[in-house]
This record gives sequence, structure tokens and C-alpha cells, in this order.
Amino acid sequence: MSTTRSTLQKKAQSAILQHAFMRWESAVVLAGTILLTAFLPRPFPSWPVWGWPLLGLVGLAILVYTSLTDAEANAKVLLGLFREQFAPRKIKDPALRQDVETALEYQRRIEAQARGQRSGALRDRLEDTANQLSDWISNIYKLASRLDGYRQDELLAREREAVPREVEKLAARRKVESDPAIQRELDEVLESKGRQWQTLRALDTRMQQAALQLEQSMAALATVHSQVQLIDARDVDSSRSDRLEADIREQVDRLNDLIGSINEISEEMRNA
Repeated sequence: MSTTRSTLQKKAQSAILQHAFMRWESAVVLAGTILLTAFLPRPFPSWPVWGWPLLGLVGLAILVYTSLTDAEANAKVLLGLFREQFAPRKIKDPALRQDVETALEYQRRIEAQARGQRSGALRDRLEDTANQLSDWISNIYKLASRLDGYRQDELLAREREAVPREVEKLAARRKVESDPAIQRELDEVLESKGRQWQTLRALDTRMQQAALQLEQSMAALATVHSQVQLIDARDVDSSRSDRLEADIREQVDRLNDLIGSINEISEEMRNA
């Protein structure tokens, strides 16, 4: 199953290789190989002409290998790609931006823990957890972005203030209006304004739910992060590990459902 993390990992592979060749140590090895080949091609008679290029190639291979197997460095590369896709700087609300920053930090730590394990069942389980976690963080970012947009939307804020007053004024005018044609027009306007107000209230309710759900989800994410730190080889096939995966799936599904409901209301407002 394709996840946010697996998609980004494909990009990370080329980024990690590029990082390996761009290291200052690689530049030193390459420059040293060129200089020695040019000015000291045969330091002693039995030294082959391809000696320095071979040593340089071996040196570069060692540097590439150490880069690819550096758990912390690789986790940072992947985190950099996460930060590009889920850019906290785009979120203006400080609290929401901090939530995204924290979620990305949890992802980085679990990435480092997974990559720090030797190949085996424990590493595979941690990789699966990191994959699930990436979808969770993706939903946290989507939810934080929707909340941020809602809080920054001055037009919506004005409508929430103005529409109830407009409905009240129209209803008062309808009570005293005697002309049947104007009554019908007022009824149509009241019906339209009423639908608008209902949609605004529904969106406001969803956003309040979203804020509470985001707070709950961040607390659950912190708990999952702590649980992951405690997992060892004895827990790989245990019910404890299965519960952890189930908890993550539940969080991903809950956020998916909430985001979907917000999108539906927003679509209704655009089509109104």
C-alpha cells in the first residue's frame, strides 16, 4: 500500500545519494585523487597507473556507504522532504504551526529509531509504524491548514457577524410588509440567508470539532511516540504492538472523516 512516507522515500533516495557526493569529504577525496594522479602518478615503481583512481573510487564508495547507513542523517533528509511537503511556515497561526513542527519532530525521531535497528522483524515493524505515522501527520497538516485558513478568513468572519443581523432585519420587515409581491421576494431572500446561516454554523461547529480533534490527536501522537520508544524485539509479535498499529489506524481514519466532512461543507458554500 502506497503511503505518504513511501512516496517521499523514493525522492529521499536520490537526495541521500546527492548528499553523499556533495559532502566535503567527497570533494577532498576527489581533489586528492586528481592531484595525485596528475603530479605523483607512480610514487614507487611497482605502483600501477590506476592506483590512485582505484583508491579514490574506494574512498568515495566508503563515504557513500556511510551516508546511506547513517540513521540520523537519513532521517534528517526524509524530514526535510516532509517539511517541504508539509511546510509549517505556510501556517500563520503560531499554535497550529507548532503542532505541525512537533508532529514532524516525532516523525524524525521514529525514523531515526527505525533506521538505527539492524535488519529484522523489529526494524520491519518500526518501518511499518513510520509508514502509518506519515499518513497521520499528513492528516494533521491538512487539518491544521484548514483551521488556519478558517481563522485567517476575514470574509467568513464578517459573514458570521453580519448574516444573523441581516436575517433578523429581514424577518422584522417581513412581519410588517403588506405587499404580496414583496413578501414573496422577502421569503426567498430569507430562505437563502437562512441556508447561508445554517451552513456557516455547520462549518463553525466542524471547525470547533477540528480544533478539539487536533488537540486530542497531538496528545495521542505523543503517547504513540512514547510507546514506540519502549518497543523491543520481544514486542514485535505481541498484542501490544498490534494495539499500537490499531491506535494509529484509528487516528488516521478519524482525521480523514473529519477532513472529509469539512470539505463537504466548504463545497456546499462554494456552490450556494
